[in-house]
Amino acid sequence: MKFSEKKYDTKFIIPERVVLYDNCINAHILLAEKPRQVIPYDRESIVIEKNGFVVIDFGTELHGGLIITVNYAEENSSLHIVFGESVSEAMSTLGEKNSGNNHSMRDMTVKALGSQTFRTNSTGFRFAKIEAKGSVVMLGTVQAFLEMRDLEYRGSFECSDELLNRIWRIGAYTVHLNMQEYLWDGIKRDRLVWIGDMHPEISTISKVFGNIDIVNNSLDLIRDSAPVGSWMNGIPSYTLWWIVIQLDWYMYTGDRQYLNEQKEYLFDVVKYILKLVNSDGTHRFDDTFVEWSSYQTREEAAGFQAMLAVGLNAAARLCIVLDNRELYERCIKLREKVRMHSYEYRGNKQIAAMQSLAGIADSKAVSEEVLKPGFGHGLSCFWGYYTLKALAKSNDISAALEIIRQYWGGMLEMGATTFWEDFDLRWMENAARIDEPVPLGKKDIHGDFGKFCYTQFRHSLCHGWASGPTAFLSEYILGVKILEPGCRKVKISAPPCGLKQVKGIYPTPHGDIEIEHFCGECGIKTSIKAPRKIEIVKA
Repeated sequence: MKFSEKKYDTKFIIPERVVLYDNCINAHILLAEKPRQVIPYDRESIVIEKNGFVVIDFGTELHGGLIITVNYAEENSSLHIVFGESVSEAMSTLGEKNSGNNHSMRDMTVKALGSQTFRTNSTGFRFAKIEAKGSVVMLGTVQAFLEMRDLEYRGSFECSDELLNRIWRIGAYTVHLNMQEYLWDGIKRDRLVWIGDMHPEISTISKVFGNIDIVNNSLDLIRDSAPVGSWMNGIPSYTLWWIVIQLDWYMYTGDRQYLNEQKEYLFDVVKYILKLVNSDGTHRFDDTFVEWSSYQTREEAAGFQAMLAVGLNAAARLCIVLDNRELYERCIKLREKVRMHSYEYRGNKQIAAMQSLAGIADSKAVSEEVLKPGFGHGLSCFWGYYTLKALAKSNDISAALEIIRQYWGGMLEMGATTFWEDFDLRWMENAARIDEPVPLGKKDIHGDFGKFCYTQFRHSLCHGWASGPTAFLSEYILGVKILEPGCRKVKISAPPCGLKQVKGIYPTPHGDIEIEHFCGECGIKTSIKAPRKIEIVKA
């Protein structure tokens, strides 16, 4: 008999709040700490009459399910269980506002048997509705079981703005929940490895958890599913992201052995990409998808151009590391040709930002004319990370922080405990928070919005690609730039950002770097403690 390696221990969570109930006696007992043990005819049973229900709140987004003890159940009775990332989703019926069991079962009916303890399947949720069908059911306990890797939060970030601190922590937790056997996009829907969406996640992982094997395993899983001549996840730009991630992960880990394992595939896939780029920098890719905010718009061509330039640049750098000078020169030559073309990008902040990062558009012009107007309006949760990076490139750090406060802080204002698949500041107008029933006359921010494949309740409220601010704050506000593979040489600088104090820990393969910046009347004073194997360059 073979067993898989144990990745995490199960933890049990008691509900924090009863949101509402009907025809339910002793609902408050759900909040008590009780043994998960059947006690027939227990006086402290939670009694749910026929068609009665209770909605409970566990206080934060979880990955897992429920463990329920049934003390007594009349014949032909059952429990209808509905999980929700919002109260309104937990109270929905299948099909209502696009409510479904996509990728994980979150709406189910289970036969209720007396003297029974059972677990549901796993999904992503914060709220659960339990309804008695057929006849009365008496419950002993309802607790959540939490499935997540037991990982040390090696990295940290604290500054004089508590909202930014909270955003850093929630971004880290969002990714942590998605670090299951492989690195997922979402824990309710999109429990899949989308390589094009992983870059913000691995950027966060390196700054919070350090070198974790889930990254290598996920990169290899998708590589092995996409032979050269096909595209990872069926999308050309996602294969480009695989190359970019390989470079960034090598610069962080310095793991030459792992990079060498990619050598043959990497060279072959780069050659295949180069065959589709014409000598004048135009290309013959059939699918130019890069990001949902530009999907089937005129800006998509500019987005793919930028992604192609970024991918070729990463490929060139990897070819130098792997001693392939000829392929390096081909990548550099075509990268420059790709950069020469002009496409429309000004209607989309994400695409404009990537044009800046790719070295195609002027970074200052992009910042002043596209990124800063409206601040958090027009952002996306995924490529919004690159908007922040483009603002940093143009030395507009304060504007980037204001966008983080407004956009990611807006999700928190609406009750979020993890960051969402998508968000628009306009959704907040006359909308109810996700942790309360939607009053008459208010908008349901979960059930009434969304677009493309993630409309209404299909919308994931825990998506790892939205963790960009965590990576950004550690890299740009703590001020850490990796200069040599494996963090053997690191540049540390304190950008002027309006914060009086910034301190944190940046984990590396050689140990943790402790950094503290003080901003006073005499300028910025920086204190650094670093392992001896790391060379620190101060700006």
